[in-house]
Amino acid sequence: MLSGLISCQSEYQKIEQEELSSGEINNELFLDLELGMVRKDFFQTCWDWNKKGVLSNGPTELSVEYNVTLPSGKDAKMRFYPKFEDDKIYLMPVEFTYEGWAIWNEELSVENLREDVVAQFEKWYGPGFFEVSNEDRSLIAFVKIDGNRRVRVFKKSLSVVRAEIADLNILKSLEENE
Repeated sequence: MLSGLISCQSEYQKIEQEELSSGEINNELFLDLELGMVRKDFFQTCWDWNKKGVLSNGPTELSVEYNVTLPSGKDAKMRFYPKFEDDKIYLMPVEFTYEGWAIWNEELSVENLREDVVAQFEKWYGPGFFEVSNEDRSLIAFVKIDGNRRVRVFKKSLSVVRAEIADLNILKSLEENE
C-alpha cells in the first residue's frame, strides 16, 4: 500500500540514501526490544514484561498487547509482533487503537490517533518525522529515517493507526532478492 505513497520519491530517496550511507546503526524499538534481536530473546523479553504485568497476549494468535497512555493523555492499545529474517527481527509492525473508540467520537478519530502516535514516537525516537503522500493526498504517512532504522506511521482503517519500524539494510536486501 505504501509503496505508492512516495510521490516526492526523489526527496524521500535522497534522505534514505543519506541515512543509509551514514553507516549509523539504530536498532532500538521499545520495551527492551531491538531490530536484530533473535527470536528466542524476543520471546524471553516479552515473557519477562508479561510477568511484570506490562505486556499480555493480544486478541490474535501472533500478537503482543501493551496498554499505553499517549502524549494527549488518551489510553490506547498497542499491538505488535515482529517479522524475522534469519531468526532475527528486521521489521516490527505495530497497530494502535484508542480505548473506547467510536465512529461518532471525533476526539478519538484516527487522524488524532495518528498525531498522537507520531508524538509518542518523537518521544521515543526523537524529532524529524516528515510527511510523505501520494499525488492526491489520499494516502499519507509520517516517516523518520535515522541510519538503518525507518519508522513510518499511517492510517490503516477508521480506527487503527499502523506503524512499521524496519531495518532498511535488511529490507532492501530482501527486496533485491525477490
